[in-house]
Amino acid sequence: MTRLTGRAVRVTVFIGENDTWRHKPLFSEIVHRAHAAGLAGASVFRGVEGFGATSRIHTSRLLSLSEDLPVAIVIVDTEERVRAFLPELDELVGQGLVVLDDCEVIRYGGGNDASAGHGTKEGA
Repeated sequence: MTRLTGRAVRVTVFIGENDTWRHKPLFSEIVHRAHAAGLAGASVFRGVEGFGATSRIHTSRLLSLSEDLPVAIVIVDTEERVRAFLPELDELVGQGLVVLDDCEVIRYGGGNDASAGHGTKEGA
């Protein structure tokens, strides 16, 4: 498992949920490539409303017919590993926004991380 604490870089990729790569969801392709690259983690968040370069508002409200809601994929890892992954995003993201932010990781651990010190009791 990747251990990550201290200084890191967060990549946020903003796309539409209907964006595809070779007939599969683009967000899924990005997550799977991040996993294959050994990055520390990636999550996909579906937005309820937003707009981008086209200035067209996409919303999940019932009266709207928009089905292409905004999606954000968030990836966090060291700057070196994130920058090595950027060519993958250049290949995949034709329309969208890719943002890099410096951040600090204060805790990162897996579900069975005994060093976490909380969450489960021994023998439970």
